[in-house]
Amino acid sequence: MKTDDRALMPDYLRLVALFGIVIVNVQFIAFSALHDFAKPAGETVGDMIVVWLVNGLALLKTYGLFSFMFGVGLGFLMRSAERRDLPFGRIYRNRMIGLALLGFLHGCLFYPGDILVIYAAAGAVLFLFRNWSVSRLVRAGAVLLVLQPVIGLPLLLMPTDTPAEVFRFEEAALAQGGFLDAVAFRTIGFAFTMPLFLLIQGISALGWFCLGLASVRSGMIDNAQHPLWLRARRVCLLPGVILSLTGAAIWQWGTAGWGAAVTVAVAPVATLGYLGLIAAVARPPGPVMSRVLAAGGSSLSIYLGQSIILTAVFSAYGLGLWNEVSRMTATGIAILVTILLIVALTVWRSWFRLGPFEWLLRRITYAGTGAG
Repeated sequence: MKTDDRALMPDYLRLVALFGIVIVNVQFIAFSALHDFAKPAGETVGDMIVVWLVNGLALLKTYGLFSFMFGVGLGFLMRSAERRDLPFGRIYRNRMIGLALLGFLHGCLFYPGDILVIYAAAGAVLFLFRNWSVSRLVRAGAVLLVLQPVIGLPLLLMPTDTPAEVFRFEEAALAQGGFLDAVAFRTIGFAFTMPLFLLIQGISALGWFCLGLASVRSGMIDNAQHPLWLRARRVCLLPGVILSLTGAAIWQWGTAGWGAAVTVAVAPVATLGYLGLIAAVARPPGPVMSRVLAAGGSSLSIYLGQSIILTAVFSAYGLGLWNEVSRMTATGIAILVTILLIVALTVWRSWFRLGPFEWLLRRITYAGTGAG
């Protein structure tokens, strides 16, 4: 559905994805990120339930929503460049460079699980697909989403033997050290994990990019009442959520490797269901919700702000809560931080048209084009 020629569904998508991403990321910010992927997390019953719900309802699903929105963003950028008669190739190149630079700084300084570098790399490949037909983009996206668990699961489920010295390094940096100690640990972690993430998550991201671009080309993203959104909601939502929660339960309390495999494999199905559900609630908002959605449009500032604030909350150079609170408390803090960021961006955008990091990325994107 549209209001004043503006598609509402992307605004709702961004808002949901921001909350989903932060409750996943905080599990790796507030606690050790060095355990095996398939190893169950959480020491108390309450912690185990939180991890089960996060893995079952959010892990990889909200990442898929965010990635889908990136493809949508490419479609909108193409529309804008064509309407304004701007050199799209240069604009797009600049945008990927800007994302890579922000992602590199984010990964080294605050959160080694950064997605912006992955988006810049996968986005560079997406540029080659920019003129593909809708049907070809959909086929490519589906193939990539199927291919991701085939390639990624064997790598994710490989047993790892992390030396005890590395765990001690992590604890010394995050629970006892200063900002530079934390940066040293995060930079090393970013250097070691990013190549693997580029392969595993890059495939999935590119698949969702293709589907997002196809939704713009077909006009689906402009029409929340499109029959395919209804079909996604009816066919994918309930089975996807049930299978994902079942896989996460097996992961947490059964055969961890098989549970993790099910959770990863069915994530795209659940994500499609979420897309259909978000389309159902994408209705013209009231005055308050309009401001919230506008603030959610500054998703880059909120995403980076989440990491900057949460690492300060949990690291020793800040409040020192690393590994000191329950999973439920950490998740609650992450949600609260996101709400506060949305409130802050709502105030900010009453004075400025763009969020701070959106402004910076826009300056990089349109550098040398005579536009801004």
